[in-house]
Amino acid sequence: MNNDMYKILANGVKMPSIGFGTYKLIDKVETINCIKEAIKIGYRQIDAAYFYKNEDIVGRGIKESGIQREEIFLVSKLWNDEHGYENVMKAFNRSLKNLGVDYLDLYLIHWPNKLNSDTWRAFEELYMQGKVKAIGVCNFKQGHLEELKKTAKIMPMVNQIEIHPGRSQKDMVKYCKENNIQLVAWGPIMRGKIFEIPLLNELAKKYNKNEAQITLKWHIQNGIIPIPKSSNIERIKANFNIFDFQISNEDIEKIDLLNRDENISGVPENTTYLDF
Repeated sequence: MNNDMYKILANGVKMPSIGFGTYKLIDKVETINCIKEAIKIGYRQIDAAYFYKNEDIVGRGIKESGIQREEIFLVSKLWNDEHGYENVMKAFNRSLKNLGVDYLDLYLIHWPNKLNSDTWRAFEELYMQGKVKAIGVCNFKQGHLEELKKTAKIMPMVNQIEIHPGRSQKDMVKYCKENNIQLVAWGPIMRGKIFEIPLLNELAKKYNKNEAQITLKWHIQNGIIPIPKSSNIERIKANFNIFDFQISNEDIEKIDLLNRDENISGVPENTTYLDF
């Protein structure tokens, strides 16, 4: 990998600058084929989760790709009903078994919970035991991270949140940079809505790239790791083909101005877990 193709986490671990998302990839044959093709194309980060109900299929796809386990940066996540020290240990070991591996590169809390501190203690233990190379969280707001600071021995190395041109989350980007927390973006291409944005249509023509490529490159140039998901092989290939051009600072700023704090996930902002 060249320097553009990975980010260095707080503990020195190299994390690929783009990941392959596996949410809603359920069909066994299709998922295995997508994983194998993604790896063949050059993806080295695979983003999985217990909640996606496909860890076993993802693991099989990685195995059938023929690539060495050490070359893959494998991510999984703890679901909401398994918080607490003992539950984390059981859930983590189950994910290892499902994926057919003996360690993870990154383990994340999928959503914040009132048991964050107890749960995080288990994450720290897994990290110190060498069972996972990096630990982090998803969907944490600044308040959740500040609360965690009070008890954490090791701060999260990653926060995976919804970031895209319609929701750039500049305050969180600034906070995470200041606290050496790598941001990862889910929903980076706005479930296809980016193709309807005139500015991105214009920039796609200007750079001879498609709107998804422009958007994913915007993430990377802002220091954010996007994890696009597709079951279309041509789109999977195109999404990775973004390391041969740079967007000008002026155009980056234009994309930044598209922010409307638009939530495309449908997850209410005022849920109990997110109440900070």
